[in-house]
Amino acid sequence: MITVVGTGTGAALPVEVLAGARLVVGGRRHLAAAPVPADAEQVVLGALAPALDIVERHVEKGDPVVVLASGDPGFFGIVRVLAERFGAEVLDVRPEVSSVAAAFARVGLPWDDAVVVSAHGRDLRTAVNVCRARPKVAVLTGPGAGPAELGAALRADARVLVVASALGSPKERLERVSPAEAAARDWGTAVSVVLCLDESRALGAVRTVAGPPAGPNRWALEEGEFTHRDSMITKFEVRALALARLGPRLGDLVWDVGAGSGSVAVECARFGAAVIAVEKTLDGVDRIRANAAAHGVDVRVVHGTAPAALSDLDDPDAVFVGGGGRELPAVVTACARRARRTVVVAMAALDRVPAVRAALTGAGFDCDGVLLQSSRLAPLPGDVTRLAATNPVFLLWGIRPQALGRELERQGVAQ
Repeated sequence: MITVVGTGTGAALPVEVLAGARLVVGGRRHLAAAPVPADAEQVVLGALAPALDIVERHVEKGDPVVVLASGDPGFFGIVRVLAERFGAEVLDVRPEVSSVAAAFARVGLPWDDAVVVSAHGRDLRTAVNVCRARPKVAVLTGPGAGPAELGAALRADARVLVVASALGSPKERLERVSPAEAAARDWGTAVSVVLCLDESRALGAVRTVAGPPAGPNRWALEEGEFTHRDSMITKFEVRALALARLGPRLGDLVWDVGAGSGSVAVECARFGAAVIAVEKTLDGVDRIRANAAAHGVDVRVVHGTAPAALSDLDDPDAVFVGGGGRELPAVVTACARRARRTVVVAMAALDRVPAVRAALTGAGFDCDGVLLQSSRLAPLPGDVTRLAATNPVFLLWGIRPQALGRELERQGVAQ
């Protein structure tokens, strides 16, 4: 039997379990604080593979093994690795309160509606985008992905960071800082977890299902559900296919360039993506913000003209380009150079199609597209109906060939 003991948030270690151990594995601070028997072998956790090999040798001999871990070892912890290597049936897991639960308890907030994301040994960008998209996030940090790096990435976002360090110890500390303040500090190695909060929405509503909200129950919303000017809005038929090709989801960053009313931006945010809308007109900026507020989502709006306005933005996973004009090929080229997965372009003018396609393929994308033509039911006097044609729209999309490999890598990291 391998006994996995959660430590570090207040409870005493089970002395009786440690007393019979022939091997005790844990972090240096865990081992230093534990009453490890003098005749037991100790292994400081660093690289997992050598430690697991030593555990296997003891298991094969039938020796009692104890693994010390932080908080709840089944929550982004070592239980997964041990179960994969030795089987769940040989594990006796004794969890403590997780650092996430402890941190939320310290600040007096429920966390059944929080999103928890690990940046320990993972790409920080996923955690950053979740923090941008959701009002209540707990980030498990690691070397190179701590409060300073998180704060630097979130400087432009209206968030408060609560940095919880050394939870459960006499040196426990909780500090509430802005992203800019977090970025300017050296936080050391004692950080347990960082809470990223939109304090105006941090309390949240009563929930039935824990975790982030479910995806929207409908999408490709009617144009009437958005404020727009003179029908200058991506029609819902076009938006439906654009969303299917963009694939917005929690952890992604999506640009909506030439956003207009922001209908695509808002719909991507409703799927959980972090979204930046770029719009050159001031009245358009106001409309995007109003539409985002009306649908209860966060959309960061950048007032500027593409491609120049894109230079200071973080690289997106997906980009939607609306509108047209002579600058369209240059805008698409700039977006394609930065997009990690896909670029989707909507345009009305046939003359723009070859140049946009060349911009996508020239950036290494596999390009495809359709001409969308639809006719909607429209009532006529006498209780009869006719078909009213909408303006045809070309929709082109480019998929980066490496995107599939990144998707598989992302899924592996998520596991």
